[in-house]
Amino acid sequence: MTLQLGCSILFFGVRRQQLKTVLQVSKGLENKRKAPRVTPVGFFICMTDRLKNIRHFALDLDGTLYLGGRLFEATRPFLATLRERGIGRTFFTNNSSRSTKQYVEHLTHLGIEAAADDIFSSTHCTLAYLREERPEIRRVFVLGTPALQQEFAESGFPIDEANPDAVVVGFDTTLVYDRLCQAAWWIAKGKPFIATHPDRVCPTDKPTVLPDCGAICKLLTHATGREPDAVLGKPDPRMLRGILQKHQLKPSDLAVVGDRLYTDMAMARSAGAMGILVLSGETTREQADAAHPKPDLIVADVGELGRLLA
Repeated sequence: MTLQLGCSILFFGVRRQQLKTVLQVSKGLENKRKAPRVTPVGFFICMTDRLKNIRHFALDLDGTLYLGGRLFEATRPFLATLRERGIGRTFFTNNSSRSTKQYVEHLTHLGIEAAADDIFSSTHCTLAYLREERPEIRRVFVLGTPALQQEFAESGFPIDEANPDAVVVGFDTTLVYDRLCQAAWWIAKGKPFIATHPDRVCPTDKPTVLPDCGAICKLLTHATGREPDAVLGKPDPRMLRGILQKHQLKPSDLAVVGDRLYTDMAMARSAGAMGILVLSGETTREQADAAHPKPDLIVADVGELGRLLA
């Protein structure tokens, strides 16, 4: 009887201690949940100081300044802030479906002042690659829009669908099956296979999905067994080389602003420029928080970036 009572008291004591521990842990978790999120002040100050040294912004378009045909409300005030502070900007994009002239017209229509010299696209990057690194390629089969074909022809690369030196694949919003088959034929025969950019889809404000150059190339790869020999555009650091040379900038003078981790931010990192991710396009907050390595700075949109510059 005495032994049984002693065991009961000991058991009760152990359970009481366990209950006390559980309550303490629960209270700690509750306090942790209630605690405000701590901002890394030192990191924030470091990034804002770095911003003060930026002389030029490379600004992505779709998903950053606008979405489809809708200009973001913060875009014009942000661009005005850059002008007031004497900071340069280049509009750059992987979307090769439009010509330089069409981009100027599109931006003007949206209310953004722009000239041809303000635009740098994956088309420009691809043309520079052909001139500088593939001089043997002169005549091309372009699987792309009429605007892309015209830009190549006007830049000294005649369109040849009978016996091209290479196949160039862009974001073809006018894609037809017969031309897709032609491109696959030349690729299967061993012609150089060049992609203007790697994007899988193009951002849109419409209830649809727009398969982009990367998706078209995957189809061709599956059909022919060949990967592209070169994929230009972002994140290839060649996209920034022209901007750096033209404006006599060092990588540390330049900030890349865009909405994609795997193109905009990857390119900034590989080129040594500052990478600023906006959450107004493709990337969500959850994806940004999970990214490794993280962008140098994450903002909701260019409006928040403009306030940091002001």
